[in-house]
Amino acid sequence: MLAALLLTAAPAAAQNSITSPAPDSTSVTIYRDPDRGDGGINLDWLNGFALITEHRRIAVPAGESLIRFEGVANGMIAVSAVVTGLPGGVIQKNRDAKLLTPASLLDGTLGNRVHIRRTNPATGKITETEAVIRSGPDNAVVLQTDEGFEGLRCSGLPETLVYDSLPQGLSAKPTLSVTTRSDQAVNADVTITYLATGFDWAANYVARVNEDGKALDLFGWLTVANSNDVSFADSQLLAVAGRVNRESDFQTLVAPEPSPVLNLRCWPMDSTSTAEMRMYEGAVAGNALPPAAPAPVMARMAAEAMDVSVTAQRRKAVQEELGDLKLYRVPMRVDLNANGQKQVALLEKRGIPFTHVYGATLWPENVTEPAPLQILVRMQNKEKAGLGVPLPSGGLALFENVEGQDMLLGEDKLRDHAVGEEVEAEAGASPQLQYRLECTGCGKGEKASYRLTVTNAGKRKAPVEIRLQQSDAFTYSGVSAKLGRKNSDLLWKLTVPANGTARLDYTLTRR
Repeated sequence: MLAALLLTAAPAAAQNSITSPAPDSTSVTIYRDPDRGDGGINLDWLNGFALITEHRRIAVPAGESLIRFEGVANGMIAVSAVVTGLPGGVIQKNRDAKLLTPASLLDGTLGNRVHIRRTNPATGKITETEAVIRSGPDNAVVLQTDEGFEGLRCSGLPETLVYDSLPQGLSAKPTLSVTTRSDQAVNADVTITYLATGFDWAANYVARVNEDGKALDLFGWLTVANSNDVSFADSQLLAVAGRVNRESDFQTLVAPEPSPVLNLRCWPMDSTSTAEMRMYEGAVAGNALPPAAPAPVMARMAAEAMDVSVTAQRRKAVQEELGDLKLYRVPMRVDLNANGQKQVALLEKRGIPFTHVYGATLWPENVTEPAPLQILVRMQNKEKAGLGVPLPSGGLALFENVEGQDMLLGEDKLRDHAVGEEVEAEAGASPQLQYRLECTGCGKGEKASYRLTVTNAGKRKAPVEIRLQQSDAFTYSGVSAKLGRKNSDLLWKLTVPANGTARLDYTLTRR
């Protein structure tokens, strides 16, 4: 019985605490936003995701330990995290989302002593006194000094709170914590794999028309974006093309940061002696913040501030197969900066033959005034035509050299194109080629007659293709020219002579 009492009274073994400040190496595989559609990245809303793999070497002591992996992505989906390499495995894991902010710093010091530093704007004299924080950061921070109680930022003087130490439980970086137990002290090579939100990627193509006007050079960038507050230095970068099925709502799985928001308010300051204090409102720990901009302005400023960096070497991403998807592996390690973009060469093809036509897609009942036709540039994605590679979706910019200077002809969005497909891009509207649709016989009956007129004000003949959409609600009859088909549309294909006109008459009968 005495031995049992002694065992019961024995103190529990202390838990070791180890912090891994950053990974030794990282691999980031980025998947596109499956709901984004064609074209480039929306920097205001990066709704893709990434599979991140981190390798860390950690000195694990004997016994039970709490290991903190700092520097994980703040968009981390904690339920997806897998930690391997610990000799005792993982007993439990936790995403420490409470980050160090002005509000969380103040909230964690509630009831404790701080120093309040004040500056007289007229004399520049600085005074510092002790104070105790008596209320939290919910818009009304109250301090107690030897002179009584007062609200922070309500003295009429610029103020700064100075803290002697940091409260426990706050992390300066997003952190994943795990508990493990090891029979002996070892140096473990640990791998962390997890999914994270706040990423996206797309291709960006630059096409330059050759001097002969019959071929073009195509250069493609692989552009990735990271809206997390964490950088991934010297990482292996990969991108997956294709639409991956995603059942989970990743945004709801990301642990929210429970840090409070500090938004100080005091009495109205409308006199000349107090109006200057407005510039200090909301500042804590010596950081003065300007008045908050409206949400749309903030979003635009954030997009403009994204760090755009281009790799110096023009080493191209290597395409690999990943089931029915395409995997692009960047051949060198790169830095993917926080809130930044990275561009790596994707492809380069020269002398690709192309054709251009003038076209439009019309609903056959929509009467229009004269409108310009679109300039369509077409290439065959075949090896014998100078291309023959998968083309991920993205933006295309078309240039032509005019007297030694590149001039933009137009921009368009491209969808994913497989090898063997026709690639078509709009290069803008033509002021010389126009069309007009008018109703020549519209009554109250089931039939209506229309005339489509195309005019060419240029000095050269022009190839034109106009697609007429179809519907189960009507049928075509009395068509004055032979029509072909393109996909599910009828196709009027013609050549309009210089300074000439062409007409198409047809009748629609409602079913």
